[in-house]
Amino acid sequence: MMSQMPQLSACPSCEWPLESGDRFCGACGYDLSAVPARPDDSPTIAMNGAPPGGPWPEVPHPPAEVHLPADLRGTESGEHALPPSGPVVGSPVSPVSGVRFDRSPEPDEYVLQAPDPRVAAGPPTPAEGTKVCVACRAGRVDDDGYCENCGHAQPRERDHMEQEAGPIAAVSDRGLRHHRNEDAFTLGTSVLPDGSPATFAVVCDGVSSATRPDDASLAASRAAADALLAALPQGTHPQQAMHEAIVSASRAVNSLAAEPATAREHQPHQNAPACTIVGSIVTPSLLVVGWVGDSRVYWVPTDRSSPPARLTEDDSWAAQMVAAGLMNEAEAYADERAHAITGWLGADAYELDPHTASFKPDRPGVVVVCTDGLWNYAEAADEMAEAVPADAAARPLHTARVLVGHALDGGGHDNVTVAVVPFPTPPQGAGSA
Repeated sequence: MMSQMPQLSACPSCEWPLESGDRFCGACGYDLSAVPARPDDSPTIAMNGAPPGGPWPEVPHPPAEVHLPADLRGTESGEHALPPSGPVVGSPVSPVSGVRFDRSPEPDEYVLQAPDPRVAAGPPTPAEGTKVCVACRAGRVDDDGYCENCGHAQPRERDHMEQEAGPIAAVSDRGLRHHRNEDAFTLGTSVLPDGSPATFAVVCDGVSSATRPDDASLAASRAAADALLAALPQGTHPQQAMHEAIVSASRAVNSLAAEPATAREHQPHQNAPACTIVGSIVTPSLLVVGWVGDSRVYWVPTDRSSPPARLTEDDSWAAQMVAAGLMNEAEAYADERAHAITGWLGADAYELDPHTASFKPDRPGVVVVCTDGLWNYAEAADEMAEAVPADAAARPLHTARVLVGHALDGGGHDNVTVAVVPFPTPPQGAGSA
């Protein structure tokens, strides 16, 4: 007499949905006739190959008369290595093991076929010339700067910038706390009418409380560089050329306020685009600096036999307190209002008053042009000189990297930009201006 098959709604091995009358599981091939009606005291075992979600529920132990193929028989402990395949040709991938059970012509022979790794699913290869994600190296970067494959935000072009132009170099970094880099710089070389070389560096720091500070710093640095490249070859005195460059930079920033703002940029409570500016021109016998705001220039002699010096004075609340004799420098810069600037480039600035000065160093050295993202970590001239490598004049790019690293190691609370301009050995008879 044939034994009655149990009425099951799902396979006891893999939980595949069953239809009435099924003799084998359509997913894993389990012999359903081997499952008794299971009285409460039926012995049970736990099937192996459980999915990550947890162990399979306990099922009745197959009766002794069930015969498995030799390569699928269980161990001596009674656990099954894999459930047997059923007679369904072309059965789907087993949810238990992730492999496909394909039946061979012989009824008791089964072959395990793993997925072909050559056709494994993956992101499509981006077309040539497409910007590729820096994280997964496979996904295309969308217009908002995110990878379409892994979602990783891509670094902006200005997050870290380095440039070397002849004997001068500069590095700019977003820092560790800001979401974008609002600093900008330009480097340039020119030739004076007498044939002697002139090099210059311009560094600008966007005012974060203003609208589009990154655009302001970029526009100012480029306008100043264009003005210097036009004036110096014509014989304009470097100090006058620096003054005119700052005026040109101011006009460029002012023009940004007249541009129509997009809906995202329209924030009526914010000020017009604004930034600070500082620059330096070096000729064989002259060092010129110019600035508006609190970015600085430092002088560091190569042989360190004479003291270093700060060549600029901040347009800031702290500097005003010190100049008025109301506080000493330590007290002023310890105040929370210390870094409030009193001079900047922008349509809402006070009357433009560019500062310029010229010097005639009597020995070789390097000129460090930087934003407050650096000098906050090396404020005094001797602190800056200590951070400058001894071979700075010969390795300006390395020196700029070291100084940016000094700021990042100190906390990197702000964008940090530094340009290093070597001053050559001056001609005989040179002296201070």
